[in-house]
Amino acid sequence: MEQGLNSDPNAPPGPIDKSRVYDVKPLRSLVPVFPNPPGMSSVSTPNPSPFVCVPPSGPFPAGVQPFYPFMVSKDSQPTPTGGVARNQTGFDSSIPAPVPLNSFRTPTPQANGESSRAKRASKTRGSASIVIEDDGYSDSHNQSDQYMSGFSMHAADADDASNSGKRTRGRPKRRAAGNGTGNGVGIVELESLADSIFTLFKVKEMDDFRRSSGDKDTTATVLLVYDLIRRRLTQLEEARDNAPGVARRPDLKASNLMMTKGVRTNNSKRIGHVPGVDVGDIFFFRMELCLVGLHAPSMAGIDYMSVKVTVNEEPVAVSIVASGGYDDDDGDDTNVLIYSGQGGVQRRDGQMFDQKLERGNLALEKSLHRGNEVRVARGIKDISNAPGKIYVYDGVYKIHESWAEKNKSGCNVFKYKLIRQPGQLEAFSLWKSIQQWRDGTSARPGLIIPDLTSGAETQPVALVNDVDGEKGPAHFSYIASLKYSQPFPASKQFSGCPCLGGCQPGDSSCPCIQKNDGLLPYSSTGVLLTTKPVIHECGQTCQSPPNCRNRISQAGVKFRLEVFKTKNRGWGLRSWDPIRSGSFICEYAGDIVKTTAGDFENANDDGYIFDAGRYYEPLGRVHDFNSSKKAPFPLVISAKNNGNVSRFMNHSCSANVFWQPVLRESNNGVCLHIAFFAMRHIPPMQELVYDYGIPAKADRGKKKCLCGSVKCRGYFY
Repeated sequence: MEQGLNSDPNAPPGPIDKSRVYDVKPLRSLVPVFPNPPGMSSVSTPNPSPFVCVPPSGPFPAGVQPFYPFMVSKDSQPTPTGGVARNQTGFDSSIPAPVPLNSFRTPTPQANGESSRAKRASKTRGSASIVIEDDGYSDSHNQSDQYMSGFSMHAADADDASNSGKRTRGRPKRRAAGNGTGNGVGIVELESLADSIFTLFKVKEMDDFRRSSGDKDTTATVLLVYDLIRRRLTQLEEARDNAPGVARRPDLKASNLMMTKGVRTNNSKRIGHVPGVDVGDIFFFRMELCLVGLHAPSMAGIDYMSVKVTVNEEPVAVSIVASGGYDDDDGDDTNVLIYSGQGGVQRRDGQMFDQKLERGNLALEKSLHRGNEVRVARGIKDISNAPGKIYVYDGVYKIHESWAEKNKSGCNVFKYKLIRQPGQLEAFSLWKSIQQWRDGTSARPGLIIPDLTSGAETQPVALVNDVDGEKGPAHFSYIASLKYSQPFPASKQFSGCPCLGGCQPGDSSCPCIQKNDGLLPYSSTGVLLTTKPVIHECGQTCQSPPNCRNRISQAGVKFRLEVFKTKNRGWGLRSWDPIRSGSFICEYAGDIVKTTAGDFENANDDGYIFDAGRYYEPLGRVHDFNSSKKAPFPLVISAKNNGNVSRFMNHSCSANVFWQPVLRESNNGVCLHIAFFAMRHIPPMQELVYDYGIPAKADRGKKKCLCGSVKCRGYFY
């Protein structure tokens, strides 16, 4: 057998000590390495990979594995930024594990302790020079400052493992004790949580066709599953690790886990619209765009694929996200977008670089000449949660012109003029119109009354009819909340909580939190994190302030709603504002109806009845699998004479709103309220509807359903 150059030629034969590294000088020089492993799809690498030379000791590019004797132990392999990369095997974590196409890498935390929004770390796009996008919605007081494109780590390792990229800034690497997840939720527990939701919605049974090309139902299910995992993970992590300066990012952890499990749809790139995604749909997380296949990169603004041109391939753009990272010009014409190319960066040492005609820029140039459609998602500032963003799918555009110009820093940048294709539903233009209504620069067509609440709500509720000449619904008195003449009796008195600064997550001494199984039901942004048979909110005897996180449903309407005349279902309710999944919308206000037989029969005839004892599909209540499908009290509310905006919500067999019983206790007893929450993200001007459910005795009162849903049962009660 061959011997090393410095080995002893007279040594007796025997086994080789592989722990010994031979001084082989030729191997210490640069050697050629081809980074693309066999079989890698050209969709993910449109341009051929260059010939690369790397030191045999690493660091190694994606797809390249170190070889003996350069496989070093986990404590001795440096990362490119000076940290130590590790994985569960103990070897260099630069060896990539197989991951789905266009998956993502977890972020690098930056604990600023100031707010729940992360800072923008760069202002460039692309896979090499990238816009560091933060959608501002981690449901946490602390976020990371980066998204990364492509991942190779376990979801539960997101926070700790990504800290290695910051070691050069002098920040000590934070390690959480006990479970190895970094922020309180163990790997086993995280996967158990996800598996229970996967099983409930049968997402593991999705066939290859639904994964590669979905439909409306599949897309909605994927987004709902993601949202439920993310919200529950937020609640668990926040309760177990509420220390300041912790970057949690449950949004990235949830999507990471779903990617690794293959729970996604439309994972095959395509030109044009994506099945199951409608023009005007909104997203509060960049990772939602990835999970439904609308825009594959988790961070880069340009997504592209390769197409065959004779014997060669060339990149063409399939989608862009215009999120304001550059000087993109919306202008006054909402059908025109001036989009800046990717790349071009000013480094910390002051050096600046021109953009190059490569990657996404080249793909946009090719699409200009090919004339193919490009999907456009617009990032709009979320006024209610600054500096967060809402991503609006604005449909397909075509590139009509391109040029190069100097930016403010003096670098050459590429500009592309895109024009929206005709015949599509309103999306971004509708947002512009709503802003004009809000500012008073344009009149709302069909406006009858600016505020039918007469100031009872903090936000005005407009009354609008642009369908016919009807001037409004039958007379009723507007009340903002359900009024109790006498609460339900309680088994024992409740003295309330002593939380002068508001109930805080992880406070095991708070009696209100104890009643919620030790977890706060709402996030810091007011989003419902989990659903149960009953949520316990602070009551009259609690010392918590009105803005306490455990009083969300007591604050009244927060969205700018309008009551409008529908074409065939009377009056309905919708919002000028986008509504995030899990957000509180309103409660059902009215008069409590006695549950004696005669009174109940009369109440069912008024058309504005809410019966908390009805059966319903517990879609939103997936975390209590063994819970009853009924509210714990026989509460019946009539909103015929006295009520609020909830009386105008129509029935739908495919609801976007669900109701949740909420208890408020005091020394005098218990008051049960019915609160409505968004089941999914709801775009502006989309009607708010919920499933009326089925009464216990469903032998009368059946009505024809006109919801128009593909899942319409044909009737409702």
